[in-house]
Amino acid sequence: MAQFNYTALSRDGAKVSGMIEGFDELDAARRIKENCDVILKISPVKVREGGLLSLDLSANKLNARAFSVMCSQFAIILDSGIPIARAVHLVAEKTTDKNLSRVVKAVASDVEGGRSLSAAFADHGEKLLPITFIETIRAGEATGNLSRSFKTLQEQYEKQNETRKKVKSALSYPIFILIVAFGVVVFLMVKVVPSFTAIFADLGAELPGITKLLIAISDFFRKDTLFLIAGFLFIFFCFKLYGSNEKGKLNLSKASLKVPVLGKIRELSSASEFAHTMAAMMGAGLTMDRSISITAKVISNYYLSKQTELVSKQLEAGRSLGSSMRDLTDYPDILVEMTAVGESSGEMEKTLSTIGNFYDSELDEATQSALAKLEPTILIFIAGIAGFIVIAIYLAMFGMYSAIG
Repeated sequence: MAQFNYTALSRDGAKVSGMIEGFDELDAARRIKENCDVILKISPVKVREGGLLSLDLSANKLNARAFSVMCSQFAIILDSGIPIARAVHLVAEKTTDKNLSRVVKAVASDVEGGRSLSAAFADHGEKLLPITFIETIRAGEATGNLSRSFKTLQEQYEKQNETRKKVKSALSYPIFILIVAFGVVVFLMVKVVPSFTAIFADLGAELPGITKLLIAISDFFRKDTLFLIAGFLFIFFCFKLYGSNEKGKLNLSKASLKVPVLGKIRELSSASEFAHTMAAMMGAGLTMDRSISITAKVISNYYLSKQTELVSKQLEAGRSLGSSMRDLTDYPDILVEMTAVGESSGEMEKTLSTIGNFYDSELDEATQSALAKLEPTILIFIAGIAGFIVIAIYLAMFGMYSAIG
């Protein structure tokens, strides 16, 4: 609840001042009116910032694992028949993640005061919690089956977290190798090659072209490293600036789907997100157009997210989901056709859940395939650089030995 300072006239005409809690200004005014006839002034209490040292850098970061566990706790506790207000207090006590704990404790206070669970979560967790969570809880309240809603959320986020963890784990190794390889190359060019360059200069022999090229590259790394870093930073900020406006963000996210190997992974990931989110929303009892609208906000690829929003608008205009999806050329054909089948058969939730599991499997296979191609490519790249350095040095040494002989 928020806090408000107020000045009012009591029933006997005396002027009183104080502070009161309320969900909003109207709720606070209603509470003041219980003891006072006239409200002269009411204003929210300003929370003082604690400065730089008090900043919590993880204040808006959701711990995916803790969030999934929280959904599971809600499902189990509510399924046992415990009243909702008591259930929220129990979950608040058991939640170990500090961000979630802060939100759930605030929600517990609101629910105890008579507010709905979805409204309390929407107010206190708007910047932390995903929109699918709020909407699923709201649907659960409308149907009277909150425990099922939390169970659906738990299953959805466990699948989502598992898929993201697999992709992240699979891609972390080649990224690490690339960083190490770059570091080794820089070390060779800055420390090792210059020592040979000094020897070649002392002998004064004519150097082969490949050795001259190696020395030129080494000199660039030693003398112009700052320009190299500045160049990378300039390119990075140009991309960031271009991606900060609507057109640039759309073009970059669309282009990311065309990148060899990685583009396929992004496409499969978005298809999985679409299928699982739609299945969860339909299972929670939301209408199809509302489910599509929420799903559009969940899709990680911005271009596909905006394309999905168009489907929502077409549904509002009276078109079927299947025909609207067929206008989208960047979603996999199987997803589009299976969505249309689910719609026509009346088993949308089951069909989408099945196709979501299929794309999870496809995503896992595509990631492993990308690694199988990427790892030897990195090794060949490193071997090529090492071979170039060795050949350049040995050719120069052989040339000097021949000249001496």
